[in-house]
Amino acid sequence: MSWDPVWENIFHERGQWGMYPPLELVRFIAENYYSVPNRSMIKILELGCGPGGGPSWYIAREGFSYTGIDGSPTAIEKAKKRFTQEGLKGELVLGYFYQLPWAEETFDCVIDVASLQQNCEADATQAIREVYRVIKPGGSHFSLISKNGSWGDGLGVRIDPTSIKNVTEGPYADMGVTRFATLESLEKQYTDFKDLQFEYSIRSMNNGRHEIVDWIVTCRK
Repeated sequence: MSWDPVWENIFHERGQWGMYPPLELVRFIAENYYSVPNRSMIKILELGCGPGGGPSWYIAREGFSYTGIDGSPTAIEKAKKRFTQEGLKGELVLGYFYQLPWAEETFDCVIDVASLQQNCEADATQAIREVYRVIKPGGSHFSLISKNGSWGDGLGVRIDPTSIKNVTEGPYADMGVTRFATLESLEKQYTDFKDLQFEYSIRSMNNGRHEIVDWIVTCRK
């Protein structure tokens, strides 16, 4: 079990990252936490915060207690710089999903926007166990994950039933391992959680020639 260094190269070489969060995350946060009187009391952990892109910026800007973790030193450095420039508060930690450096029942919510998908089944399963461990009872989890059949699925070296290494074309090309999750694989990984919902969204690319399909996983501890 290890962190793929391809992401250090990606964060080092790629300039501008996503400035705004996906609509699916905004909807989830709004439905679950916008009515809370004191948002600073809601502790939210983001897996794969990267260089402080859309989800990081959004959660901190909305006044929640934000923590982000990423395995890339470059990403953490860039995220800290962005938070300082924009006057945002948050904790940004260098670390790994499969061994989260927090005690049990630390967070009210753990979010993941296309980071768990960059792990094979075994590594993602361990990371999800860690997510469960650090969430408070009754706390929630949101994950946006590439779905089987999405553009890139099967185009590369298959390393387990749902994961492809070195996808050769599409948005996941040159990103190391990408997991195109099936419903059955997700159900196995999330057996400890309750109130599970597995929805999905579809968008097309290249004048409709290709489809990008994402699972939207929501659940509670």
